[in-house]
Amino acid sequence: MPPSPPDPTLGMLVHDVARLMRRRFTLKARESGLLLPERQCAVLVSVSRDPGINQAALAHWLDIEPIALVRMVDRLQEAELIERRQNPKDRREWMLHLTPPAYEVVAEIRRIGSAMREEAQADLDAGQRDALLGTLQLIKANLIHKVPSEIAGGGKTATVATSVTPAARMRRRKQ
Repeated sequence: MPPSPPDPTLGMLVHDVARLMRRRFTLKARESGLLLPERQCAVLVSVSRDPGINQAALAHWLDIEPIALVRMVDRLQEAELIERRQNPKDRREWMLHLTPPAYEVVAEIRRIGSAMREEAQADLDAGQRDALLGTLQLIKANLIHKVPSEIAGGGKTATVATSVTPAARMRRRKQ
């Protein structure tokens, strides 16, 4: 007789829910005619939240290798959805900005994401939704309160504020 599957752990459940939400987003995006991969959608939404973010900060924020991000940005630039602008203070740095047509795409991405989240939370009442988000925010804060210096860019350990984007932290360091 095969062993019974282990009881789900928090990590397994969070991973499974995230995976299923990404799959559902991809399916809904295809149904709506949005043919961008989920990762490129994440790039567009991130740039819309932090216009002028540089590629290194965005790669860090999205937890992807910088070279992989460069390829995604290349494709988005070819599609005329993103433009790179040279940082006037540092010519080696490229800042990312949405193009005018990208705003419509981002609005569609957000609409799809909202519908997908609504579907995922369909059987939860308002109190359960608030409790779920609050609990996940507490867990996130516990995990990022103290991070290794190679992640935070500080000394041996550094405290990271959850409301500050990586791009904002990088801009502060350069000032």
